[in-house]
Amino acid sequence: MIGKLFSGIGKFLGTPAGVIITTNVIWQVVMFRMGIPTTGILYYVVSGFILILDVIAAFVLRDQLIHFFSQFVLPIQNPNQRKEIAERVANFESGKRGPALFVKNGRVIKHEGETDKEGEGLIMLDTASALVLRTDTEIKDTVGPGIVFTKSYKQNGEYHSEYIAGSVDLRAQWQFIGPLVSEHPFLKPISTPKQDGKAEARRQQTSGLTRDGFEVSPTISIKYRIRRPAEKVPTESGVTSHYGFDAEAVRNAITREVIQLGTSNNSQSRMEWNKLPAHLVVNIWREYIRKFKLNDLFTSSGISGLQTIEEMINKRVKKPNVEGLDDTGMPTGEWLESPEFKQLQSRGLEIMEVRIHNVLFDSALEEQIIKNWSAEWLNIAQKEEKHLKEMEALIGTAARSEASKSFARIASQKFGGKITTPQENPFKTLQLLIQPLKEFILNESVAGTDMEVELKKLDEIWKWLLDNNPTPPADTGNRGRP
Repeated sequence: MIGKLFSGIGKFLGTPAGVIITTNVIWQVVMFRMGIPTTGILYYVVSGFILILDVIAAFVLRDQLIHFFSQFVLPIQNPNQRKEIAERVANFESGKRGPALFVKNGRVIKHEGETDKEGEGLIMLDTASALVLRTDTEIKDTVGPGIVFTKSYKQNGEYHSEYIAGSVDLRAQWQFIGPLVSEHPFLKPISTPKQDGKAEARRQQTSGLTRDGFEVSPTISIKYRIRRPAEKVPTESGVTSHYGFDAEAVRNAITREVIQLGTSNNSQSRMEWNKLPAHLVVNIWREYIRKFKLNDLFTSSGISGLQTIEEMINKRVKKPNVEGLDDTGMPTGEWLESPEFKQLQSRGLEIMEVRIHNVLFDSALEEQIIKNWSAEWLNIAQKEEKHLKEMEALIGTAARSEASKSFARIASQKFGGKITTPQENPFKTLQLLIQPLKEFILNESVAGTDMEVELKKLDEIWKWLLDNNPTPPADTGNRGRP
Protein backbone atom coordinates (compact mmCIF):
# COMPACT_ATOMS: atom_id res chain seq x y z
CA MET A 1 0.00 0.00 0.00
CA ILE A 2 2.76 2.41 1.00
CA GLY A 3 4.77 1.36 -2.05
CA LYS A 4 1.90 2.19 -4.39
CA LEU A 5 1.42 5.53 -2.64
CA PHE A 6 5.04 6.54 -3.10
CA SER A 7 5.00 5.20 -6.68
CA GLY A 8 1.99 7.41 -7.46
CA ILE A 9 3.65 10.43 -5.90
CA GLY A 10 6.79 9.75 -7.95
CA LYS A 11 4.82 9.57 -11.19
CA PHE A 12 3.02 12.83 -10.36
CA LEU A 13 6.26 14.61 -9.63
CA GLY A 14 7.51 13.53 -13.07
CA THR A 15 4.66 15.37 -14.79
CA PRO A 16 4.96 19.05 -15.81
CA ALA A 17 2.53 20.09 -13.03
CA GLY A 18 4.50 18.08 -10.48
CA VAL A 19 7.76 19.66 -11.58
CA ILE A 20 6.33 23.21 -11.34
CA ILE A 21 4.72 22.63 -7.93
CA THR A 22 7.90 21.01 -6.60
CA THR A 23 9.96 23.92 -7.88
CA ASN A 24 7.65 26.49 -6.20
CA VAL A 25 7.69 24.62 -2.90
CA ILE A 26 11.49 24.49 -2.93
CA TRP A 27 11.62 28.19 -3.77
CA GLN A 28 9.31 29.05 -0.88
CA VAL A 29 11.45 27.01 1.47
CA VAL A 30 14.60 28.79 0.27
CA MET A 31 12.99 32.22 0.74
CA PHE A 32 11.85 31.25 4.24
CA ARG A 33 15.30 30.00 5.21
CA MET A 34 16.95 33.14 3.87
CA GLY A 35 14.55 35.42 5.80
CA ILE A 36 13.02 37.01 2.74
CA PRO A 37 9.60 38.41 3.75
CA THR A 38 6.73 36.46 2.17
CA THR A 39 3.83 38.01 4.07
CA GLY A 40 0.84 39.86 2.70
CA ILE A 41 -2.28 38.82 0.88
CA LEU A 42 -1.05 40.35 -2.33
CA TYR A 43 2.03 38.18 -2.35
CA TYR A 44 0.06 34.96 -2.06
CA VAL A 45 -2.43 36.04 -4.74
CA VAL A 46 0.32 36.90 -7.18
CA SER A 47 2.25 33.69 -6.40
CA GLY A 48 -0.88 31.56 -6.92
CA PHE A 49 -1.69 33.28 -10.17
CA ILE A 50 1.86 32.77 -11.45
CA LEU A 51 1.73 29.10 -10.39
CA ILE A 52 -1.49 28.54 -12.35
CA LEU A 53 -0.04 30.24 -15.41
CA ASP A 54 3.10 28.09 -15.18
CA VAL A 55 1.05 24.90 -15.01
CA ILE A 56 -1.13 25.90 -17.95
CA ALA A 57 1.92 26.98 -19.99
CA ALA A 58 3.69 23.73 -19.16
CA PHE A 59 0.77 21.55 -20.31
CA VAL A 60 0.21 23.57 -23.47
CA LEU A 61 3.89 23.52 -24.32
CA ARG A 62 4.08 19.80 -23.66
CA ASP A 63 1.12 19.07 -25.95
CA GLN A 64 2.56 21.20 -28.73
CA LEU A 65 5.99 19.61 -28.44
CA ILE A 66 4.46 16.11 -28.47
CA HIS A 67 2.39 16.97 -31.55
CA PHE A 68 5.48 18.34 -33.29
CA PHE A 69 8.03 15.66 -32.46
CA SER A 70 5.68 12.66 -32.62
CA GLN A 71 5.39 12.92 -36.41
CA PHE A 72 9.08 11.99 -36.61
CA VAL A 73 8.69 8.83 -34.54
CA LEU A 74 7.31 6.82 -37.50
CA PRO A 75 7.49 7.37 -41.29
CA ILE A 76 4.03 8.94 -41.58
CA GLN A 77 3.03 9.92 -45.12
CA ASN A 78 -0.60 10.77 -44.48
CA PRO A 79 -1.12 14.22 -42.77
CA ASN A 80 -4.30 12.92 -41.12
CA GLN A 81 -2.23 10.49 -39.09
CA ARG A 82 -0.29 13.22 -37.23
CA LYS A 83 -3.05 13.62 -34.69
CA GLU A 84 -3.27 9.85 -34.23
CA ILE A 85 0.44 9.42 -33.55
CA ALA A 86 0.40 12.40 -31.14
CA GLU A 87 -2.41 10.74 -29.15
CA ARG A 88 -0.49 7.45 -29.04
CA VAL A 89 2.65 9.18 -27.75
CA ALA A 90 0.62 11.01 -25.09
CA ASN A 91 -1.01 7.74 -24.04
CA PHE A 92 2.40 6.11 -23.89
CA GLU A 93 3.48 8.71 -21.33
CA SER A 94 0.41 8.15 -19.21
CA GLY A 95 0.81 4.37 -19.31
CA LYS A 96 -2.68 3.82 -20.76
CA ARG A 97 -1.53 2.80 -24.20
CA GLY A 98 -2.51 -0.09 -26.40
CA PRO A 99 -0.13 -2.57 -28.07
CA ALA A 100 2.65 -1.46 -30.41
CA LEU A 101 3.32 -4.25 -32.93
CA PHE A 102 5.38 -4.84 -36.05
CA VAL A 103 4.34 -7.29 -38.78
CA LYS A 104 7.09 -8.62 -41.06
CA ASN A 105 6.39 -11.09 -43.87
CA GLY A 106 3.05 -11.92 -42.30
CA ARG A 107 4.53 -12.67 -38.83
CA VAL A 108 3.63 -10.52 -35.82
CA ILE A 109 6.74 -9.38 -33.95
CA LYS A 110 6.00 -8.26 -30.37
CA HIS A 111 7.43 -7.92 -26.88
CA GLU A 112 6.25 -10.24 -24.16
CA GLY A 113 2.85 -9.19 -22.85
CA GLU A 114 2.40 -6.55 -25.56
CA THR A 115 -0.84 -8.01 -26.90
CA ASP A 116 -2.35 -8.02 -23.40
CA LYS A 117 -2.41 -4.22 -23.29
CA GLU A 118 -5.81 -2.60 -23.64
CA GLY A 119 -6.40 0.70 -25.41
CA GLU A 120 -5.54 2.47 -28.59
CA GLY A 121 -2.31 1.23 -30.16
CA LEU A 122 -0.54 1.05 -33.49
CA ILE A 123 0.72 -1.59 -35.91
CA MET A 124 3.44 -1.17 -38.53
CA LEU A 125 3.35 -3.55 -41.53
CA ASP A 126 6.08 -4.08 -44.11
CA THR A 127 5.26 -4.24 -47.83
CA ALA A 128 4.78 -8.04 -47.76
CA SER A 129 2.19 -8.11 -44.95
CA ALA A 130 -1.53 -7.58 -44.50
CA LEU A 131 -3.98 -8.34 -41.70
CA VAL A 132 -7.55 -8.14 -40.45
CA LEU A 133 -8.54 -6.28 -37.27
CA ARG A 134 -11.41 -7.30 -35.01
CA THR A 135 -12.93 -6.73 -31.61
CA ASP A 136 -14.45 -9.30 -29.29
CA THR A 137 -17.79 -8.91 -31.05
CA GLU A 138 -17.14 -8.20 -34.75
CA ILE A 139 -14.68 -8.08 -37.64
CA LYS A 140 -13.40 -4.56 -38.32
CA ASP A 141 -10.98 -3.36 -41.01
CA THR A 142 -8.69 -5.11 -43.48
CA VAL A 143 -5.37 -3.26 -43.64
CA GLY A 144 -2.31 -3.50 -45.83
CA PRO A 145 1.30 -2.29 -45.76
CA GLY A 146 1.99 0.90 -43.81
CA ILE A 147 1.02 2.20 -40.37
CA VAL A 148 -2.30 1.30 -38.78
CA PHE A 149 -3.76 2.88 -35.62
CA THR A 150 -5.95 0.54 -33.61
CA LYS A 151 -8.94 2.02 -31.80
CA SER A 152 -11.26 1.28 -28.92
CA TYR A 153 -15.05 1.14 -29.22
CA LYS A 154 -17.69 1.48 -26.52
CA GLN A 155 -20.43 -1.12 -26.83
CA ASN A 156 -23.06 -1.87 -24.19
CA GLY A 157 -21.20 0.29 -21.70
CA GLU A 158 -17.91 -1.56 -22.22
CA TYR A 159 -14.80 -0.65 -24.20
CA HIS A 160 -13.57 -3.13 -26.80
CA SER A 161 -10.12 -2.64 -28.29
CA GLU A 162 -9.14 -3.76 -31.78
CA TYR A 163 -6.68 -6.60 -32.12
CA ILE A 164 -5.28 -8.77 -34.90
CA ALA A 165 -7.64 -11.50 -36.12
CA GLY A 166 -5.02 -12.90 -38.51
CA SER A 167 -2.16 -11.87 -40.75
CA VAL A 168 -0.94 -13.06 -44.18
CA ASP A 169 2.22 -12.97 -46.23
CA LEU A 170 1.57 -11.35 -49.62
CA ARG A 171 4.57 -13.00 -51.28
CA ALA A 172 4.36 -16.13 -53.44
CA GLN A 173 5.34 -19.13 -51.33
CA TRP A 174 6.47 -22.74 -51.89
CA GLN A 175 5.20 -25.52 -49.67
CA PHE A 176 6.66 -29.04 -49.71
CA ILE A 177 4.75 -32.02 -48.36
CA GLY A 178 5.60 -35.69 -48.32
CA PRO A 179 8.85 -37.63 -47.70
CA LEU A 180 12.20 -35.89 -47.87
CA VAL A 181 14.63 -36.78 -50.64
CA SER A 182 17.01 -38.35 -48.11
CA GLU A 183 14.30 -40.50 -46.51
CA HIS A 184 13.25 -44.04 -47.36
CA PRO A 185 10.10 -44.56 -45.27
CA PHE A 186 9.27 -47.91 -46.89
CA LEU A 187 12.53 -49.47 -45.70
CA LYS A 188 13.06 -50.95 -42.25
CA PRO A 189 13.74 -48.21 -39.69
CA ILE A 190 17.43 -47.73 -39.00
CA SER A 191 17.33 -44.36 -37.20
CA THR A 192 15.95 -43.18 -33.89
CA PRO A 193 12.24 -43.73 -33.10
CA LYS A 194 11.66 -39.96 -33.04
CA GLN A 195 13.07 -39.56 -36.55
CA ASP A 196 11.15 -42.61 -37.74
CA GLY A 197 7.94 -41.06 -36.41
CA LYS A 198 8.52 -37.86 -38.36
CA ALA A 199 9.38 -39.77 -41.54
CA GLU A 200 6.25 -41.88 -41.15
CA ALA A 201 4.14 -38.76 -40.66
CA ARG A 202 5.58 -37.20 -43.83
CA ARG A 203 4.91 -40.42 -45.74
CA GLN A 204 1.28 -40.40 -44.63
CA GLN A 205 0.86 -36.79 -45.84
CA THR A 206 0.82 -37.87 -49.51
CA SER A 207 0.20 -41.61 -49.25
CA GLY A 208 -2.21 -42.96 -51.87
CA LEU A 209 -3.25 -46.33 -53.30
CA THR A 210 -3.07 -47.26 -56.97
CA ARG A 211 -5.86 -49.09 -58.80
CA ASP A 212 -4.08 -52.41 -58.20
CA GLY A 213 -3.68 -51.71 -54.46
CA PHE A 214 -0.05 -50.53 -54.15
CA GLU A 215 0.87 -47.65 -51.84
CA VAL A 216 2.72 -44.69 -53.39
CA SER A 217 4.00 -41.64 -51.50
CA PRO A 218 5.57 -38.78 -53.51
CA THR A 219 6.95 -35.39 -52.56
CA ILE A 220 4.58 -32.66 -53.77
CA SER A 221 5.64 -29.02 -54.06
CA ILE A 222 3.01 -26.27 -54.27
CA LYS A 223 3.52 -22.62 -55.21
CA TYR A 224 0.65 -20.40 -54.00
CA ARG A 225 -0.14 -16.84 -52.89
CA ILE A 226 -2.90 -14.45 -51.88
CA ARG A 227 -4.82 -13.33 -54.97
CA ARG A 228 -3.45 -10.04 -56.28
CA PRO A 229 -5.40 -7.12 -57.76
CA ALA A 230 -5.29 -6.28 -61.45
CA GLU A 231 -3.75 -2.89 -60.63
CA LYS A 232 -1.57 -1.97 -57.66
CA VAL A 233 -2.97 0.97 -55.65
CA PRO A 234 -1.60 2.63 -52.50
CA THR A 235 -3.06 1.81 -49.09
CA GLU A 236 -4.52 4.36 -46.65
CA SER A 237 -0.98 4.94 -45.36
CA GLY A 238 0.16 5.89 -48.85
CA VAL A 239 2.25 2.71 -49.35
CA THR A 240 2.12 0.80 -52.66
CA SER A 241 3.20 -2.79 -52.16
CA HIS A 242 5.28 -4.46 -54.83
CA TYR A 243 3.35 -7.68 -54.14
CA GLY A 244 -0.09 -6.10 -54.53
CA PHE A 245 -2.78 -5.80 -51.88
CA ASP A 246 -6.35 -6.98 -52.44
CA ALA A 247 -8.36 -6.20 -49.30
CA GLU A 248 -11.18 -8.59 -50.19
CA ALA A 249 -8.81 -11.49 -50.86
CA VAL A 250 -6.97 -10.91 -47.57
CA ARG A 251 -10.25 -10.67 -45.65
CA ASN A 252 -11.58 -13.90 -47.19
CA ALA A 253 -8.34 -15.77 -46.56
CA ILE A 254 -8.38 -14.92 -42.85
CA THR A 255 -12.07 -14.86 -41.94
CA ARG A 256 -13.57 -17.64 -44.07
CA GLU A 257 -12.87 -20.76 -42.07
CA VAL A 258 -12.47 -24.30 -43.32
CA ILE A 259 -13.19 -26.89 -40.66
CA GLN A 260 -11.12 -30.07 -40.85
CA LEU A 261 -12.63 -33.16 -39.27
CA GLY A 262 -10.35 -35.40 -37.20
CA THR A 263 -10.00 -39.04 -38.25
CA SER A 264 -9.72 -40.55 -34.78
CA ASN A 265 -12.18 -38.87 -32.44
CA ASN A 266 -14.24 -36.77 -34.87
CA SER A 267 -12.56 -33.63 -33.54
CA GLN A 268 -12.77 -30.38 -35.46
CA SER A 269 -9.98 -27.91 -36.08
CA ARG A 270 -9.80 -24.65 -37.97
CA MET A 271 -7.57 -24.87 -41.03
CA GLU A 272 -5.28 -21.89 -41.54
CA TRP A 273 -5.29 -20.18 -44.93
CA ASN A 274 -1.79 -21.39 -45.84
CA LYS A 275 -2.73 -25.04 -45.15
CA LEU A 276 -5.66 -25.12 -47.58
CA PRO A 277 -3.62 -25.41 -50.86
CA ALA A 278 -1.80 -28.53 -49.65
CA HIS A 279 -5.05 -30.03 -48.35
CA LEU A 280 -6.79 -29.62 -51.71
CA VAL A 281 -3.81 -30.86 -53.77
CA VAL A 282 -3.40 -34.03 -51.68
CA ASN A 283 -7.09 -34.87 -52.04
CA ILE A 284 -6.86 -34.49 -55.85
CA TRP A 285 -3.69 -36.63 -55.91
CA ARG A 286 -5.41 -39.44 -54.00
CA GLU A 287 -8.43 -39.21 -56.27
CA TYR A 288 -6.40 -39.64 -59.46
CA ILE A 289 -3.85 -42.19 -58.21
CA ARG A 290 -6.72 -44.65 -57.76
CA LYS A 291 -7.36 -44.54 -61.51
CA PHE A 292 -3.93 -45.89 -62.51
CA LYS A 293 -2.05 -49.12 -61.97
CA LEU A 294 1.48 -48.95 -60.62
CA ASN A 295 3.06 -49.85 -63.97
CA ASP A 296 0.98 -47.16 -65.71
CA LEU A 297 2.71 -44.47 -63.64
CA PHE A 298 6.11 -45.15 -65.23
CA THR A 299 5.62 -45.79 -68.94
CA SER A 300 8.73 -45.64 -71.14
CA SER A 301 6.96 -44.00 -74.08
CA GLY A 302 4.26 -41.36 -74.46
CA ILE A 303 2.71 -39.58 -71.47
CA SER A 304 3.03 -41.50 -68.20
CA GLY A 305 0.38 -41.75 -65.55
CA LEU A 306 2.34 -39.43 -63.23
CA GLN A 307 2.51 -36.77 -65.93
CA THR A 308 -1.23 -37.09 -66.48
CA ILE A 309 -1.95 -36.76 -62.75
CA GLU A 310 0.32 -33.71 -62.40
CA GLU A 311 -1.34 -32.05 -65.40
CA MET A 312 -4.84 -32.74 -64.08
CA ILE A 313 -3.99 -31.39 -60.61
CA ASN A 314 -2.71 -28.14 -62.13
CA LYS A 315 -5.89 -27.83 -64.20
CA ARG A 316 -8.16 -28.53 -61.22
CA VAL A 317 -6.61 -25.73 -59.13
CA LYS A 318 -6.25 -23.18 -61.96
CA LYS A 319 -9.36 -23.55 -64.11
CA PRO A 320 -13.09 -23.52 -63.28
CA ASN A 321 -13.82 -26.51 -65.57
CA VAL A 322 -11.73 -29.57 -66.49
CA GLU A 323 -12.19 -32.69 -68.59
CA GLY A 324 -13.11 -35.76 -66.56
CA LEU A 325 -11.23 -39.08 -66.45
CA ASP A 326 -12.79 -42.50 -66.18
CA ASP A 327 -11.76 -45.20 -63.70
CA THR A 328 -8.79 -46.19 -65.87
CA GLY A 329 -7.40 -42.69 -66.31
CA MET A 330 -8.74 -42.15 -69.84
CA PRO A 331 -10.47 -38.88 -70.82
CA THR A 332 -14.24 -39.13 -70.93
CA GLY A 333 -14.85 -36.01 -73.02
CA GLU A 334 -17.17 -34.63 -70.32
CA TRP A 335 -16.31 -31.25 -68.80
CA LEU A 336 -16.83 -30.99 -65.05
CA GLU A 337 -16.77 -28.11 -62.58
CA SER A 338 -13.63 -27.87 -60.43
CA PRO A 339 -14.66 -27.54 -56.75
CA GLU A 340 -11.03 -26.92 -55.72
CA PHE A 341 -10.74 -23.84 -57.93
CA LYS A 342 -14.02 -22.56 -56.49
CA GLN A 343 -12.79 -23.02 -52.91
CA LEU A 344 -9.53 -21.22 -53.64
CA GLN A 345 -11.39 -18.31 -55.20
CA SER A 346 -13.74 -18.01 -52.23
CA ARG A 347 -10.76 -17.89 -49.83
CA GLY A 348 -8.85 -15.32 -51.87
CA LEU A 349 -6.06 -17.76 -52.82
CA GLU A 350 -4.50 -18.92 -56.05
CA ILE A 351 -2.18 -21.86 -56.76
CA MET A 352 0.42 -21.04 -59.38
CA GLU A 353 2.15 -24.40 -59.85
CA VAL A 354 2.09 -27.99 -58.55
CA ARG A 355 4.93 -30.47 -59.07
CA ILE A 356 5.18 -34.18 -58.24
CA HIS A 357 8.63 -35.68 -57.70
CA ASN A 358 10.59 -38.12 -55.53
CA VAL A 359 7.94 -40.84 -55.91
CA LEU A 360 8.52 -43.58 -53.30
CA PHE A 361 7.03 -47.03 -52.90
CA ASP A 362 8.03 -50.44 -51.55
CA SER A 363 11.51 -51.51 -52.76
CA ALA A 364 10.18 -54.99 -53.56
CA LEU A 365 7.74 -53.39 -55.99
CA GLU A 366 10.58 -51.42 -57.52
CA GLU A 367 12.55 -54.63 -58.17
CA GLN A 368 9.46 -56.19 -59.73
CA ILE A 369 8.98 -53.15 -61.97
CA ILE A 370 12.62 -53.33 -63.07
CA LYS A 371 12.17 -57.02 -63.94
CA ASN A 372 9.04 -56.20 -65.90
CA TRP A 373 10.86 -53.43 -67.71
CA SER A 374 13.77 -55.79 -68.49
CA ALA A 375 11.38 -58.38 -69.87
CA GLU A 376 9.57 -55.72 -71.87
CA TRP A 377 12.82 -54.34 -73.24
CA LEU A 378 13.93 -57.89 -74.18
CA ASN A 379 10.66 -58.47 -76.03
CA ILE A 380 11.03 -55.15 -77.82
CA ALA A 381 14.65 -55.96 -78.73
CA GLN A 382 13.66 -59.37 -80.10
CA LYS A 383 10.86 -57.82 -82.12
CA GLU A 384 13.26 -55.22 -83.48
CA GLU A 385 15.80 -57.92 -84.36
CA LYS A 386 13.18 -59.94 -86.20
CA HIS A 387 12.02 -56.84 -88.02
CA LEU A 388 15.59 -55.97 -89.05
CA LYS A 389 16.15 -59.49 -90.38
CA GLU A 390 12.93 -59.32 -92.40
CA MET A 391 13.97 -55.94 -93.78
CA GLU A 392 17.43 -57.32 -94.59
CA ALA A 393 15.91 -60.28 -96.44
CA LEU A 394 13.59 -57.98 -98.40
CA ILE A 395 16.44 -55.66 -99.30
CA GLY A 396 18.62 -58.63 -100.34
CA THR A 397 15.86 -60.04 -102.55
CA ALA A 398 15.26 -56.65 -104.13
CA ALA A 399 18.99 -56.19 -104.68
CA ARG A 400 19.33 -59.60 -106.34
CA SER A 401 16.34 -58.88 -108.55
CA GLU A 402 17.81 -55.50 -109.57
CA ALA A 403 21.20 -57.14 -110.19
CA SER A 404 19.61 -59.77 -112.42
CA LYS A 405 17.85 -57.09 -114.41
CA SER A 406 21.06 -55.08 -114.78
CA PHE A 407 22.96 -58.19 -115.90
CA ALA A 408 20.32 -59.06 -118.47
CA ARG A 409 20.28 -55.48 -119.73
CA ILE A 410 24.09 -55.32 -120.12
CA ALA A 411 24.47 -58.81 -121.59
CA SER A 412 21.77 -58.18 -124.23
CA GLN A 413 23.24 -54.94 -125.56
CA LYS A 414 24.62 -56.63 -128.73
CA PHE A 415 21.23 -58.15 -129.44
CA GLY A 416 19.03 -55.10 -128.92
CA GLY A 417 17.94 -52.40 -131.32
CA LYS A 418 17.72 -54.57 -134.45
CA ILE A 419 16.21 -57.79 -135.68
CA THR A 420 18.85 -60.51 -136.06
CA THR A 421 18.70 -64.02 -137.33
CA PRO A 422 19.55 -66.81 -134.94
CA GLN A 423 23.27 -67.45 -134.70
CA GLU A 424 24.27 -70.73 -136.20
CA ASN A 425 27.58 -70.57 -134.35
CA PRO A 426 27.05 -70.85 -130.55
CA PHE A 427 30.61 -69.64 -129.92
CA LYS A 428 29.80 -66.38 -131.64
CA THR A 429 26.71 -65.96 -129.45
CA LEU A 430 28.77 -66.43 -126.28
CA GLN A 431 31.28 -63.87 -127.51
CA LEU A 432 28.48 -61.33 -128.01
CA LEU A 433 27.30 -61.96 -124.43
CA ILE A 434 30.72 -61.74 -122.76
CA GLN A 435 32.07 -58.70 -124.59
CA PRO A 436 29.54 -56.12 -123.06
CA LEU A 437 30.17 -57.51 -119.59
CA LYS A 438 33.92 -56.98 -119.93
CA GLU A 439 33.41 -53.47 -121.24
CA PHE A 440 31.01 -52.59 -118.38
CA ILE A 441 33.41 -53.86 -115.73
CA LEU A 442 36.32 -51.94 -117.24
CA ASN A 443 34.32 -48.66 -117.53
CA GLU A 444 32.19 -48.62 -114.36
CA SER A 445 33.98 -50.61 -111.69
CA VAL A 446 36.77 -49.35 -109.43
CA ALA A 447 40.06 -51.17 -109.81
CA GLY A 448 40.57 -53.84 -107.18
CA THR A 449 41.69 -57.39 -106.58
CA ASP A 450 38.20 -58.84 -107.02
CA MET A 451 37.69 -57.04 -110.33
CA GLU A 452 41.05 -58.27 -111.65
CA VAL A 453 40.09 -61.84 -110.76
CA GLU A 454 36.74 -61.52 -112.56
CA LEU A 455 38.40 -59.99 -115.64
CA LYS A 456 40.94 -62.80 -115.75
CA LYS A 457 38.10 -65.33 -115.65
CA LEU A 458 36.34 -63.56 -118.53
CA ASP A 459 39.64 -63.43 -120.48
CA GLU A 460 40.11 -67.15 -120.03
CA ILE A 461 36.55 -67.80 -121.27
CA TRP A 462 37.15 -65.47 -124.19
CA LYS A 463 40.40 -67.24 -125.06
CA TRP A 464 38.72 -70.62 -124.83
CA LEU A 465 36.02 -69.45 -127.23
CA LEU A 466 38.60 -68.24 -129.74
CA ASP A 467 40.56 -71.46 -129.51
CA ASN A 468 37.53 -73.69 -129.88
CA ASN A 469 35.60 -71.68 -132.45
CA PRO A 470 35.50 -73.79 -135.67
CA THR A 471 34.82 -70.68 -137.71
CA PRO A 472 37.78 -68.28 -137.61
CA PRO A 473 36.84 -64.70 -136.86
CA ALA A 474 36.83 -62.16 -139.65
CA ASP A 475 39.08 -59.83 -137.69
CA THR A 476 42.06 -61.52 -136.10
CA GLY A 477 42.71 -58.37 -134.11
CA ASN A 478 39.86 -59.36 -131.77
CA ARG A 479 41.91 -62.11 -130.18
CA GLY A 480 42.56 -61.38 -126.54
CA ARG A 481 40.82 -58.47 -124.82
CA PRO A 482 38.55 -56.35 -126.99
